[in-house]
Amino acid sequence: MSEPRVLILTASVGSGHDLPAERLRAALADRGASAEVVDALRAVGGPFERLVIGGSRFHTTAGNVAFDVEYAFAAQLPPTRAFAQAATARMAGPGLLRLIAQRRPQVVVSTYPGVSEVLGRLRRRGRIGQPVCSAITDLAALRWWAHPAIDLHLCIHPESRGEIARIAPRSRIVAVRGFSAPAFSDPPDRATARAALALPADGPVVVVSGGGWGVGDLGGAVAEARAAGAFAIVVCGHAEAVRAALTDRFAADPGVRVLGFSERLPELFAAADALVHTTAGLTILEAIMCGCAPISYGWGRAHLRANDRAYRRHGLARVARDRSALRAQLRAALAAPPPARDAL
Repeated sequence: MSEPRVLILTASVGSGHDLPAERLRAALADRGASAEVVDALRAVGGPFERLVIGGSRFHTTAGNVAFDVEYAFAAQLPPTRAFAQAATARMAGPGLLRLIAQRRPQVVVSTYPGVSEVLGRLRRRGRIGQPVCSAITDLAALRWWAHPAIDLHLCIHPESRGEIARIAPRSRIVAVRGFSAPAFSDPPDRATARAALALPADGPVVVVSGGGWGVGDLGGAVAEARAAGAFAIVVCGHAEAVRAALTDRFAADPGVRVLGFSERLPELFAAADALVHTTAGLTILEAIMCGCAPISYGWGRAHLRANDRAYRRHGLARVARDRSALRAQLRAALAAPPPARDAL
């Protein structure tokens, strides 16, 4: 009997879609499946790739207000959302159909919302015969992640199931933990993690993260962590310019450590009392899994606003809209008992 063939489609915009895709591939391979990860943006190319990558780069630099406006039209207002979804399907549909015909998978999985939306439309029209799965790594704002014709929706938060069910009432919905590295499910204790990272054994430690592109008010978050008496570690992702600027800014402060992209997040979160994170998504959950109190701050635009509201509503993370609120939330998090490590 031949091994099952799975095509996993991602989008190389930051790391928030690529890493879950790769972790899913590895987990499927361990279970005997032939799983391949493909960057759907590059595979489709043309206007779709340019629009997504160009828009993402603009929004992470100078386009904060524009990001809010674009999100309102593309996701919140039904008439303009329908237009945006139809236009996206027109741009990306033919390329995705070619890719699927070439690879001939038995199952298609998407870790990027724009691709999931197009796959759902193609599945509804009978253009894709294989089952389609959407691997959802946001808590809320799921209009592009979920689709009525998608066969299976995998979500990282059980709290997302209600929104998905309203969009896709007949789809199967399952909450899972398979998009995080296995180390997040079995993190070291705090003392062991701090020793491994050469961090102070005593006193509070705060990790500040800006996602793969190092976006948001990372410097302000570091300053507030230091003002609260914490040792601060800032993770800048692949944003070398941001890393260099923060290194210069805090060069004289031995209580600040500036990192680029790190594969040691399970240890960092296990060592820390709190995480200040700017881009929501899987990182917030991974902090919870390690017993680290998450705070969403520093770049609350577009779909992140909806995620912040959901974090508050479900009690999953603290939310700070400005420096003053961050100051209060940090102090509250550092004064509270460590949160219980999460397990689904």
